[in-house]
Amino acid sequence: MLLSHPVEDAGGPYDAGYLPRLQMTFHPVEEPITEPVAKLGGDPVWLDEPCWPVRPETGEPLDFIGQFPIPAEAGGLRRMAYLFLSYDDYETGGSDPEDGEAVLLIQPGGRLPAFAAIGPTGTKGRSLWRFGPDDEQVPVQFRVDMAPVPEKVERGLKEHGTVDVRDCLGGKPAYPDRAGVEAPWRFFFRLGGMEDDGPYFLNFAYGAGFAYLSPDRLEGRFSWEAA
Repeated sequence: MLLSHPVEDAGGPYDAGYLPRLQMTFHPVEEPITEPVAKLGGDPVWLDEPCWPVRPETGEPLDFIGQFPIPAEAGGLRRMAYLFLSYDDYETGGSDPEDGEAVLLIQPGGRLPAFAAIGPTGTKGRSLWRFGPDDEQVPVQFRVDMAPVPEKVERGLKEHGTVDVRDCLGGKPAYPDRAGVEAPWRFFFRLGGMEDDGPYFLNFAYGAGFAYLSPDRLEGRFSWEAA
């Protein structure tokens, strides 16, 4: 799989921390993905011991949203970021990146965020889902393919400060309003929300979710911004 690489002189979440920018496309699968590759839904393919986050106030397991390979230097250790979000009455966690309702875990060798609550051994929650015809919650799983963003799209970002890419990893971000974190956190990937009739459900108030990594790429954050 094509991967971005770290840009070491990036200073914060408004810079291109990883290049090249890769557009992510999602493809439904018939069989579960059990390899440590980029995907949405299904079960996490852990690279270390299972570590399922729960809501700090209730202990309810968060939903597993997907896993994303972390950019690394040539020959460096390959790690994976695992995204978990809460769900409560049509609201998806992540409006606050440090309230424990959105957790981006790094394996192997990552640091557990101080605000994250981890369930006891054996804890397992739901995976990404969509609404069925009778409003039932149907599990879904997608293979994630990545390809360089077309040059004309990158030119649009440089010239106008916008980017016509819904889901992408790396590159300079285009936020609806502001970054959800401050420097030295670095932009990692953008994930678009999906409403009731989409292939999956993530309520970002018609906006998008943004993942961030620490400069050493051992700790993550996630928050969403409304449109």
